[in-house]
Amino acid sequence: MSRARWAVFAYHTFGARALEALLARDEQVVGVVTHADDPSESDWFDSVADVARTHRLPLFTPSSPNLPVIVETLRALEPDVILSVWYRRLLGADLLAVPRIAALNLHGSLLPAYRGRAPVNWVLVNGERRTGVTLHHMTTEADAGDIVAQQAIDIEPEDTAFSLYTRMVKVGVDVLLESYPAVLAGTAPRTPQDHRRATVFPRRRPEDGRVEWSWPATRIANMIRAVTHPFPGAFVGDGEDRLFLWAATVLPGGAPHAAPGTLLDIRPAEGFAVATGQSGLLLKRVQSAGIAEEPADIWALRRGFHPGAQLRPDSS
Repeated sequence: MSRARWAVFAYHTFGARALEALLARDEQVVGVVTHADDPSESDWFDSVADVARTHRLPLFTPSSPNLPVIVETLRALEPDVILSVWYRRLLGADLLAVPRIAALNLHGSLLPAYRGRAPVNWVLVNGERRTGVTLHHMTTEADAGDIVAQQAIDIEPEDTAFSLYTRMVKVGVDVLLESYPAVLAGTAPRTPQDHRRATVFPRRRPEDGRVEWSWPATRIANMIRAVTHPFPGAFVGDGEDRLFLWAATVLPGGAPHAAPGTLLDIRPAEGFAVATGQSGLLLKRVQSAGIAEEPADIWALRRGFHPGAQLRPDSS
């Protein structure tokens, strides 16, 4: 196998594992571009910068990858391939013209569905049962280039964003390793995306975790697992009344004869059931603002709640 020259734009655990995989294959990484690690968010994922420093690779953390100095620096390194993995900035036309062979991106969905940011969280928010990984050529439009390879991943009922992401990292690295030799040889497929089927999603903010008791229980449960630890969390209420919902299960049966937000019963060692707009929801772990997370049944008992209590008025 020929030894290619790679410029890697990467971040997060996904980026770190992909970079390590290329190095393990003895590929020549001529430069690594990443984001400066943020101590407030980087305690749960691996650092691309640390991998680059360990292997003494040229490392760059620019505010924008499209700065002329970065483009010229990368051009001087003469990469055969640019690879982007979980990098948060869009590469411009000047950068995409630098590599001799290809500019590739490893994206966390089955394109053309779920283009854009936070695809792992969004598929759970929307209750999808399948997602995947796509290796594709980059264009100046995000996640819109020709597809090299895809691998589907089933979403399990108990999946959270973290568990799904963990599996996605492994599958994605496998897709990269299986596919890139053909890209280097010029024999890899290039399948144009059907842009009519494309869906695009924005980045998520902590405030996007708000739920309403009037929603169906399934919708609330999907939001909870989409943004539970290590993400900011789903919640109801505001200020001192904000209650974070960290784990829940949809209860079988139809809609309870109670207003949404009504505590239905407390189940020791399990949690407490609350009425929603459609069926009941068993909350397992919750957290009041400014207080440590705790089992939901303990939370309810410590506050003297009883069946029939209204947890908070629905704000819809």
